[in-house]
Amino acid sequence: MKKLTLLLITIIGITCYTNAQNPQWLNYTNGDVINTLAEEGDDMWVGTNGGLVQLDKTTGIPTFYNCANSGLPANSVGSLAIDENGTKWIGTNDGLAAFDGTNWTVYNTSNSGLPDNDVNSIAIDENGTKWIGTDGGLAVFYGINWMVYNTSNSGLPSNGIRLLAIDENGTKWIGTGGEMWGTGLTAFDGSNWTVYNTSNSGMPHNMVNSIAIDENGTKWIGTTDGLAAFDGTNWTVYNSSNTGLPDNDVTSIAIDENGTKWIGTGEGGLAAFDGTNWTVYNTSNSGLPNNSVRSIAIDDSGIKWIGAWNWNSYEGGLAAFDGTNWTVYNTSNSGLPVNSVRSLAIDENGTKWIGTHLGGLAAFDGSNWTVYNTSNSGLPSNSIRSIAIDENGTKWISTWGEYMNGYGLVAFDGTNWTVYNSSNSGLPNNKVTSIAIDDIGTKWIGTYGGLAAFDGTNWTVYNTSNSGLPNNSVRSLAIDENGTKWIGTESGGLAIFYGTAWMVYNTSNSGLPSNTVWSIVIDENGTKWIGTYYGGLAAFGTNWTVYNTSNSGLPNNRVNSIAIDENGTKWIGTSDGLAAFDGTNWMVYNTPNSGLPGNDLNAIAIDENQSKWIGTNGLAVFNENGIPVGVKDYYTTQTENVIIYPNPASNNVSLVIQPGFEVTFLEIINIQGKLLRQYEVSNNNFSFNISSFPNGLYFVRLNTSKGIEVEKLIIQ
Repeated sequence: MKKLTLLLITIIGITCYTNAQNPQWLNYTNGDVINTLAEEGDDMWVGTNGGLVQLDKTTGIPTFYNCANSGLPANSVGSLAIDENGTKWIGTNDGLAAFDGTNWTVYNTSNSGLPDNDVNSIAIDENGTKWIGTDGGLAVFYGINWMVYNTSNSGLPSNGIRLLAIDENGTKWIGTGGEMWGTGLTAFDGSNWTVYNTSNSGMPHNMVNSIAIDENGTKWIGTTDGLAAFDGTNWTVYNSSNTGLPDNDVTSIAIDENGTKWIGTGEGGLAAFDGTNWTVYNTSNSGLPNNSVRSIAIDDSGIKWIGAWNWNSYEGGLAAFDGTNWTVYNTSNSGLPVNSVRSLAIDENGTKWIGTHLGGLAAFDGSNWTVYNTSNSGLPSNSIRSIAIDENGTKWISTWGEYMNGYGLVAFDGTNWTVYNSSNSGLPNNKVTSIAIDDIGTKWIGTYGGLAAFDGTNWTVYNTSNSGLPNNSVRSLAIDENGTKWIGTESGGLAIFYGTAWMVYNTSNSGLPSNTVWSIVIDENGTKWIGTYYGGLAAFGTNWTVYNTSNSGLPNNRVNSIAIDENGTKWIGTSDGLAAFDGTNWMVYNTPNSGLPGNDLNAIAIDENQSKWIGTNGLAVFNENGIPVGVKDYYTTQTENVIIYPNPASNNVSLVIQPGFEVTFLEIINIQGKLLRQYEVSNNNFSFNISSFPNGLYFVRLNTSKGIEVEKLIIQ
């Protein structure tokens, strides 16, 4: 009988860009998308779309590395290899990183011979030479010098190098093609190039997803149309029609010490093939977290480590299987359901409401995460486009489908969900792009079918037929102190609605640099700051001033989002980084020079501490003065069941446990997620000494009778 163990470990990822007590950058990411695995002693290194995870196989304790707390150039880690010195070579979608346990070195197209920053695969030969597959060809790094093979100077059929394997003779086996197409398998022996494809060999498909080589030198090749075995002469094809293979899309392969092939598939789960018999593991009969198996590694103990995630939903995780028991490990440093963050709003309690693409709506109060989706709430879709919060605390949420189809407007008062769409209300179109709320509580709703006003009972619709609206596709909204509505449209310019009269500004009659307006904010002086689609940023009070890449520090002319802090500094999210403009000086933050996990910024919100919350490929937090720690109470940290005091502390810390509640042990964890010390808790009034720890922010993880609780602790 299988035993399923779930290890839930909640650790917040912290930056190393400033001192430990007040970091400038944080990254909250989801690590359920497992792309690659590599074993090193007691550790399993896990490449995810949310960063790199070092998982202690013995304790299950993860250490999280991301753009904010390490030299990792991007959080999307697609490939890993470890050399004989223990240096980790990490392929990301923004360059190659080498990490020796202390120092990070980043190689990219600007500072090395790397031909493209999208690094898909890495293999290391017996001489320690690194072979690096990119979207721009095959790079060879000898430690100092670089060599690049591409379609112009070699027998490669494509510059897209998807995967690599090296056999005992040193021959490189190379899967080529793009993300959605393949050009077969290429063998390179150092002199000769041989291409195998469906036209000249027994390859069942030209899209090669995985390669493994057994002790006999046979190549096991996973394609999108079955599994092929090639012994150098003969080809044998295994598929769902002639074997027990559960799905023809073979995404990953590993071979254990007994010669059994462990085969991950796109939708059919995991198959084990011992040469005669097939055994299939899936979510119905095992602890596999998802039937889409993308990566497999087998450690020295024979334990299979399996990264599984679904391409459409991004649901997945990491599981270990010892032949009998399954253990699922946490690889996320937060409760963020997916990494695609599209919208942000902050309520009066400081809770952040985070709209994602395909992951639903997340609420984060600084300690706890709550996720709302179509399975557990009244949300009609898991794709959230915009969020606004009214004076009663009700959240107004626009929902979209996976393929740009709209699902209408949702109101959530904390208990009840109400859905408004074109079938049951006056909403003119289900594609809701923007929401603004005026002083009397009327909701102004931008849609692809015009502008709607909803006072709680009545709907009024404004469109090109009955008003001065220049285009029915409304992309952005803002309301000034006089109640005037400023309406950004797609291709129609900027419309102003005074309540009766309309005025339109466009590229023909004003200084507006583009007729597609994606974002609008209004500063305390009444100046409108207008973000456009590839026209730059415009400021309009009495006169128009345009800022673009030619005349200012704006990094990109596509302005997606704008927020203004208490000092009047404008924080501008573009498709190529974050810009801060104080009226005179520009400062640009991007993935190379900051803790941003991505350069395409979708949303910005600023909290009461002036921390910037930034929605991109994950959720980033930035405060140039240091992010406040935000312990619940300055002198004590109290949950419903446990009190930790004093906090901050310098010597002894006491733990008071309420009657009827049990804490079995506690762990002290540093800001990178590393376990420093563990204590067995023997009574309800327990003390421990922290005087040997350096000053800074730590986490106390309590293993209790009701689950795991994590509290912050400041040592000073």
